[in-house]
Amino acid sequence: MPDELVVSTALVIPAAELRERFSRSSGPGGQGVNTADSRVELSFDVAQSPSVPEHLRTRMLARLANRLIDGVVTIAASEYRAQLANRQAARDRLAALLRQAAAPPPPVRRPTKPSRGARERRLTAKKRRAETKRGRRAGHDD
Repeated sequence: MPDELVVSTALVIPAAELRERFSRSSGPGGQGVNTADSRVELSFDVAQSPSVPEHLRTRMLARLANRLIDGVVTIAASEYRAQLANRQAARDRLAALLRQAAAPPPPVRRPTKPSRGARERRLTAKKRRAETKRGRRAGHDD
C-alpha cells in the first residue's frame, strides 16, 4: 500500500491525513465472514488539510458540498472479500473523486450568431418546404 495518495501533480495527500476504519462487510464470506474486518471506510478532511492548496480547497468544498460532513469526505468500499483489495479500491475512488472536484472549470462559451449565409440557407429551405406542402393542398373549386 503506497504511503501517499497521488490525486494529481498539484495535489498529493500524505498517508497521515487519511483515516481508515475497518468493519465487517455484508455478503458471502464462508468461515471468515464473522471474523474478517474487510469493509473499509476511508476519510479525508478537505476543509482542514494542509496539503490542499487554498485555491483548490474552495473549489473542492463547493463541488463536494453534498458529500461532506463537517468538511470530511468518506468513501466506503466493501466490494471485495479481501481487506487489502477494499483498501486499494477506496483509495482509487477517493483519488478519482478528489481529481474530479479539483478539475478546473470549463472555459466560458462565447455566444455566436449564425452567419448570413446560414440564415439565408435556412430561409430558402423553409420556403422550399412550404411550397411542397402548398402543392399538396386540395384546391377549392367553386
